[in-house]
Amino acid sequence: MDEYVRPHRDGAVLLTIDVQADFTRPGSPAAVDGTAEAVPRMRRLVEAFRAADAPIIHVVRLYRQDGSNVDRCRREDIESGAEIVRPGTDGAELVGELKPSADVRLDAAQLLRGEFQNIGPEEWLMYKPRWSAFHRTGLEEFLATRSVDTVVVCGCNFPNCPRATIYEASERDYRLVFVPDATSRVYERGIDELEDIGVAVRETADTVEWLVG
Repeated sequence: MDEYVRPHRDGAVLLTIDVQADFTRPGSPAAVDGTAEAVPRMRRLVEAFRAADAPIIHVVRLYRQDGSNVDRCRREDIESGAEIVRPGTDGAELVGELKPSADVRLDAAQLLRGEFQNIGPEEWLMYKPRWSAFHRTGLEEFLATRSVDTVVVCGCNFPNCPRATIYEASERDYRLVFVPDATSRVYERGIDELEDIGVAVRETADTVEWLVG
């Protein structure tokens, strides 16, 4: 990779995308195939970033009961009573494997105000209202205050939120790493398209090795 796109480990942040119980646990109302199986590799990435004192942001969705903040494609289900990542429910919680401690819970009111919830020395939760973590959020400004220039992405349902986040990060000139084996529903053409825009596609073991130098 040339110098314009080569990731910088000293300026890297890890984003985990939508790794919440309702999207992850088999049998949950909106479980996404392959997410539970990818969680151990997500956990390895999270632990590596913690050990390196590098920032981690767990990006989450929250669907209000009245559907007022829900994507159009899901609004009818929520308005009809479907309980998916509803604020205050266990289904909205970050999966336990990624939490820094078992007593961490989402502060839905804080997150829905657009604030970042601190849950560790260099670890936060943030809410996004749509597919991309950059859409109508303070993420770009938050990263700028921490001199972040490289975004590492893993999580739930590549075709939707991880992919949208990567493309919007690219539009903002971040250097990018995508970790396919720590992400659900990855497909070959999508990987090719990411590589075409300068994204470094690396498996979990390679990403950890890169981070620790």
